[in-house]
Amino acid sequence: MTVITSEAAKTAGDWRGADLGTRTVAYTERDAILYALAVGAKATELDLVFEDQLRVLPTFALTLAQWAPDALGSAGAFDTSTALHGSQELKVLAPLPRSGEVTLKASVGEVWDKGAAAVFEVKVECEYFVATWSLFAPGAGGFGGERGPSRPAEPTGEPSLTGVLTTAKNQTAMYRLLGDKHHIHIDPEAAARINQPRPIMHGLCTLAASTLELARVAGVHPADLVSLEGRFAAAIHPGESPSIVAWGTPDDLAFQVTKGDQVAISGARVSFSAH
Repeated sequence: MTVITSEAAKTAGDWRGADLGTRTVAYTERDAILYALAVGAKATELDLVFEDQLRVLPTFALTLAQWAPDALGSAGAFDTSTALHGSQELKVLAPLPRSGEVTLKASVGEVWDKGAAAVFEVKVECEYFVATWSLFAPGAGGFGGERGPSRPAEPTGEPSLTGVLTTAKNQTAMYRLLGDKHHIHIDPEAAARINQPRPIMHGLCTLAASTLELARVAGVHPADLVSLEGRFAAAIHPGESPSIVAWGTPDDLAFQVTKGDQVAISGARVSFSAH
């Protein structure tokens, strides 16, 4: 695997397989607790918010690895002002320790050619998890590559679980302290520039918060999550209470997050291990 600099890359497809480096990231119990609170853990859920009983939420991994997609954008692979976080995957290999250091290796996976846009996959691997970002980059397509897989079919039939994702008005203000400080999540003027009436929720915050609520209604522990994926289809604003609808059983739940008739997270699946 070789490092490709922005000067050497001629098309989006040239970034396939590029090495984005290795980084060791340290965190404390305080960081893990702050994360749990930021994605909606309750003060009464002591094993998420109390260091004496702490189980680290598996989705905390995504904040530890956020540097990797940022590194690809900074290297010049795409226009960071127009690129969007299209979808996310997480596979859990082992529980994260309460605190410590994690060495993360990042690379570019597939780069799909959608014609008017390219989709970059950024993969981050370590002994605890594998996380994959899909980044939608307008204007970077047309390089003659494969289109990639189509979107999965949405589930049909009567849902087996339903819930409500209650978001806090200050939720993005808290979540951005974990590292993703993009202005659209805090500054009304920045949100207006992307045609939003006010700051929007981080997609990863909404996705992780959904797994907490699904775990509650399914009667399982959110720290028993073993896999997760979802596509970001529409914005959620802090203080809103979108619906969660799920099909299946806790070991394999397909779900959607919707507000009104608009799907905000689509093509989503989560699995929890049985204990």
